[in-house]
Amino acid sequence: MTVFRGLIKRINLLWRFVNTENQETIIGGITELQSKGWRILCLVADGKNLSLGEKLDIPIQLCHFHQLAIIKRYLTLNPKLLASQQLKQIAELLPKTTEEKFALLLDAWYFRWSDFLKEKTIVSGSKDWFYTHKRTRSAYRSLRANVPYLFTYQRLKKLGVNCPNTNNSLEGTFAHLKDKVRLHRGLKLNRKLKLINQILAGKTSQNFH
Repeated sequence: MTVFRGLIKRINLLWRFVNTENQETIIGGITELQSKGWRILCLVADGKNLSLGEKLDIPIQLCHFHQLAIIKRYLTLNPKLLASQQLKQIAELLPKTTEEKFALLLDAWYFRWSDFLKEKTIVSGSKDWFYTHKRTRSAYRSLRANVPYLFTYQRLKKLGVNCPNTNNSLEGTFAHLKDKVRLHRGLKLNRKLKLINQILAGKTSQNFH
């Protein structure tokens, strides 16, 4: 399911029942909203849809929650390596710092740990090899590549545009939706879809049993 939510006004603008969400679905939804008179000032996206900004000519903000989740997935909640610990600390500064300071911190971290990141492990009995600290490398590369999208909200704020830095409002909507549907798990499909439509439209329903 794809939901388009106005994160500033906190209202669901459009939703579609789809088996798999892809960029065509998102582009189609944005185009439909624009045709109805909605002005899209920015998009808050997860890491999979950053190219949408250029395709739609709309500023795109990478959700800080998703970026931090990526870092935790690579480094774990309690990394043992000092390099990983320091990189995790830098990542956690995202909501509290600026693009310039964040980039400088990443540069300083890389300057210290570049040789460490280049360390290789040879596969026993072969000429094959892999980077010894590939998860730390992946975490750094994710942050470095995404810097241009992590501070869009700050650049837009200077232009008078209020763009959130997370899509937590949408995540909360999905959590609420799942809870409601779970309470009515015995519903037939058509009534379940009707219930979902009413919830997303902001209507309460007492007649689904």
